[in-house]
Amino acid sequence: MAGRAEARIRRAPRAMRLAAAALCALAAAAAQAAGAPPDVVLEGELRGADHQTYREVPFEVPAGTRRITVEFDYSGREDRTTVDLGLIGPDGFLGRDGFRGWSGGNKRRFTVAATDATPSYQPGPLAPGRWALLLGLPNVRPQARDRYTARIWFDERAPAPAPLRDAPGWYRGDLHAHDAHSDAGCPSQSGQRVPCPLFKTVERAAERGLDFIALTDHNTVSQANAIAELQPYYDRVLLLPGREVTTFSGHGNLIGPVDPLDFRVGSAAVPDWNHLLRAAAPLGGVFAINHPIRPSDETCMGCGWTAAPPVDYALVQAVEAVNGADADTPYSGIPFWERLLDAGHRVTAIGGSDNHDATLRGATPGGAEIGTPATVVHARALSIPAILAGLRAGRAFVDVQGDPRRGLRFSASAGTTRADMGDALAAPAGADLGFEATVTGAAGGRAQLVEDGRIVAEQGVDGDEAMLRFPRRGDGRRHWVRLDVRGPDGRLWLLGNPIYVNHDAP
Repeated sequence: MAGRAEARIRRAPRAMRLAAAALCALAAAAAQAAGAPPDVVLEGELRGADHQTYREVPFEVPAGTRRITVEFDYSGREDRTTVDLGLIGPDGFLGRDGFRGWSGGNKRRFTVAATDATPSYQPGPLAPGRWALLLGLPNVRPQARDRYTARIWFDERAPAPAPLRDAPGWYRGDLHAHDAHSDAGCPSQSGQRVPCPLFKTVERAAERGLDFIALTDHNTVSQANAIAELQPYYDRVLLLPGREVTTFSGHGNLIGPVDPLDFRVGSAAVPDWNHLLRAAAPLGGVFAINHPIRPSDETCMGCGWTAAPPVDYALVQAVEAVNGADADTPYSGIPFWERLLDAGHRVTAIGGSDNHDATLRGATPGGAEIGTPATVVHARALSIPAILAGLRAGRAFVDVQGDPRRGLRFSASAGTTRADMGDALAAPAGADLGFEATVTGAAGGRAQLVEDGRIVAEQGVDGDEAMLRFPRRGDGRRHWVRLDVRGPDGRLWLLGNPIYVNHDAP
C-alpha cells in the first residue's frame, strides 16, 4: 500500500486576473520570461526506512487549472540515493483521471495539460482536487538523511524552457505548415498516399536549415503532444505550436498558445470574427490573416478573407503577405496588407509555405516546399516568446524564395534618432531622412524604396553584400516606408516590413 509522505507544503499567492485581455497577455508573458515563483512547494525528508517503498506527496489543484508543471530535485545522489517520479490525479491510481504517468529518474521537469504533456505523461482534463506526486525509492542507504523539493506551477506561470539559442540574431523559419494532424499527405514506404507524420515536416525543416517552424493544423492543437516529444531531439529547430483557424469566411494562424479556442465563426457561440479575436487576445499568441486574396467558393471554400462585419484589426498582429509561390500572382496578399497599412494599422508582413506534403521539393502551383517562403525574424533569442515578440514588433522580412544566402537589414535616421523595421520615427517637415539598407545574396537585383505603396526610389544591388542609401526630405506627414528587393528577372525576392514615419508608438 502506498504510504503518505510527510511533506511540508508552502503555497505562493496566485496572480489576480487582470481585467483587460491585452494586459492579461502581457502579464503572462512577463511572468513566464521572469520565472514566476511556484504556486506550491513540497519539501520532505528521505531516510533509510524509505528504501524500496512508494510514497504519495499530495497537493491541491484549484478549479480552472489548465496546466501543471513540476520541477523535482533531491539530495544524496553522491550516496546513491535514487528517486523515481510519477503523477496521480484526484481519482486515485486506478480512477478515470488517476495515474497520469511515470518518468522514473529520467526527467526533473514535466508538464501535463489537457492538450499536451511531457513524454512519459498523459494529456487530459485537469480535474480540481487532491493530486499527488508518486515517489518510487529503489535505493536509500540505511544512514541516509536526504531532502527532496518539488516546485509546482499552475497554468502559464512556470519559467519558460531555456532558449535553443540564447543570443539575439536573425532567425529563419516557416510560419505555416501542416501534417497528419490535419490534411497533409505524403507517400508511405510502399508508395501509397497517407497522412504525413509530423516528424517528416520537422525533419525537412532541419534539412532546410530553418531555425524555427510553426505547426499549424486546421482548428486543432492535437499536434502539441507530438511537438513535446520531438523538441528535445530537434534541438536546433524551434517548434512553434499553432493552429490554422479555418472558417467559412477566412483563415488565420494563431501561433504560440495551445489553449482551446472556439473557431465556429458565424455560429451562435462565435457570431463573428471580432468575437473570436477578442477570445484569442488574452492567450498571448500572434494572430495572422492567411492568404487573404483567394477565392471563397467551391474551388477553395472559405480560403479568401470575407469577414463581416468589419474586423477590428487592432486585434490582428500579422498578415500572410506571401503564401507559397503567390508573391507575383493575382493571389498575392501584399495589396491586402498594404491597405491595412494605409488605414493606419501596424501589422507585420509574414510568409509561410502552407506545406501539405513534407516530401515536396520546390514550389509549384499546388504548393511549396517547407521553408519557401521563409520569414526571417530578429529576436532576442531562439525561443517561442522571443520569436513571437519579434513578429509583433515588425522585426522581420520575407525571403520569398527561401534562399538562406539572402538577407535584408533596413533602418532610417532623422537627426540623432534611428529606427529599424517595425519602429516609428519622428521626422518634422524639412528634416533630412536617411534610409539605409544592407542587402546580401541578391547581386544583380534591384532594391526598391516603397512609400505608402509607391516606389519612390530604386537602386541596383551590386555584389553579394551591398550597402544602399536613400536620402529623403521629411514633409511632416504620416508614411510607412519599406524596402523590397527584386531579382534580375523582376520577381520579388525580399519583402521588408515598414518603418513608420510620424506614427505614434503602438
